[in-house]
Amino acid sequence: MSDLEKPSAKRDGFNIDMVRVLLEGRAFFALIAIIIVFSILSPVYFSVGNFLTMSSHVAIFGLLGIGMLFVILTGGIDLSVGSTLALAGVFAGFLLEGVPLEAFGVVIYPSVWVVVVLTCALGAFVGAVNGILVAYFRVPAFVATLGMLYVARGAALLMTDGLTYNKLGGSPELGNTGFDWLGFNKLFGIPVGVLILLAVAVVCMLALSRTPFGRWVYSTGGNSRAAELSGVPVKRVKLSVYMISGVCAALAGVVLASQLTSAGPTAGTTYELTAIAAVVIGGASLMGGRGSVRNTLLGAFVIGFLADGLVIIGVSAYWQMVFTGSVIVFAVLLNSVQYGSKRKSAKSADKEKVSAKVSKAQAV
Repeated sequence: MSDLEKPSAKRDGFNIDMVRVLLEGRAFFALIAIIIVFSILSPVYFSVGNFLTMSSHVAIFGLLGIGMLFVILTGGIDLSVGSTLALAGVFAGFLLEGVPLEAFGVVIYPSVWVVVVLTCALGAFVGAVNGILVAYFRVPAFVATLGMLYVARGAALLMTDGLTYNKLGGSPELGNTGFDWLGFNKLFGIPVGVLILLAVAVVCMLALSRTPFGRWVYSTGGNSRAAELSGVPVKRVKLSVYMISGVCAALAGVVLASQLTSAGPTAGTTYELTAIAAVVIGGASLMGGRGSVRNTLLGAFVIGFLADGLVIIGVSAYWQMVFTGSVIVFAVLLNSVQYGSKRKSAKSADKEKVSAKVSKAQAV
């Protein structure tokens, strides 16, 4: 190679590295750009109080996004998370207002923590139904979870007769107070909902990066047939990720109902699309096998900070939908560019290997 060609090769390598950095860190750079733009447009945007308020809104999207990430990593999809959120909120409201036992003539008022555990169990059950349909009965994930979307939403409407549970603060004499603490209170100056999101995120990060289960999830999404032949319990992995998605949706429902101090059957409408958007903006591949909790959180913050910023500067709700949709489409386009080039390079590498083997065979 001549001296004139070496600097050119270095520049090409530098450019490729820069493009890779921009693609892989696009959620972070997008978040920084959103903060800068809205801080210029509104004097109240860049403040600790506003960031904490927006973060409490993001907690809902973040919890849904983390659950959705597990499903997408295995090559699936969960369209039922918004309805599961509504059903979980309604179920929590039902428990907090008292469970009548007519046979004994008493009404039981569970404590808040019992309500949270039972609601998460309900979310796990909904996820288990999805997982069984997808993993064991081989129903396409889109169809199975779309059906559960209607089932869960219908169940929420039946439980409330289309009405809303209000005033979920409880009564001290009944022992069911403290529910609003999850939505309004702060620990160390941080909203409790945000702390719940961070705790779930840390646990899920460790599960994906430090445990065999995490490796199974990625290998199932990369190539489920090869993973199964390698001894990975693919069916149990798929069942597990849908249950995780259901639990995350139930937690999001509890936090949202606590923030609103009410629970309605129409809550969480289209939130499943927001969860998918957070995962995609975070750079995960919809084909499975690629993605991380950290980037999904960044994607959720991008959506939340963008939506709240548009509200603060007084943009019409219709234009908010246009801007949010445009961001999602652009993120999907970048995903196609990023993973499309990797697939091409992998295919070319395979072709080179085959050609080398053929050349060796001919030489022999």
